[in-house]
Amino acid sequence: MIKRTFAMAALMFACAGAMSAWPSAKAQAAEAEVKCDLSFSVSGWSVIYKHASGSGTVVCSNGQRAKVKIELNGGGITAGKYRIDNGKGDITHVRSIDDVFGSYAQAGAEAGVGKSGEAQVLTKGTTSLALHGSGEGINLGVSVGAFTITKE
Repeated sequence: MIKRTFAMAALMFACAGAMSAWPSAKAQAAEAEVKCDLSFSVSGWSVIYKHASGSGTVVCSNGQRAKVKIELNGGGITAGKYRIDNGKGDITHVRSIDDVFGSYAQAGAEAGVGKSGEAQVLTKGTTSLALHGSGEGINLGVSVGAFTITKE
């Protein structure tokens, strides 16, 4: 009888401990999500093949920051020369700055002469990158490619 009571008490204690740990684990998961902001400038050209390069800075809500290089490569039916100054990017669904680095899928249609603005949402797995910026140049066409962020 004492063994049985002891076993029941141990089982109840274990269940109570597991139930009290569940909310804190859920809270930790919510706290683990980080938001990062990208500030960048790029310039490039396209004649069937599209290429642009530049640099920027990533700053995350957890205090991490890094200087970065940006490469834009792709292909399609495009022609032009352009530059984006003071571009911004909102990066979500990351746990640390390390999740920011890599290639994001990109597809777009461009048409611009002189000063123009652009906004795109790119993805890399579950990570999303919403870009917006303005610049100048001439660009016309449809392209598919990759927007790559690497640590400088």
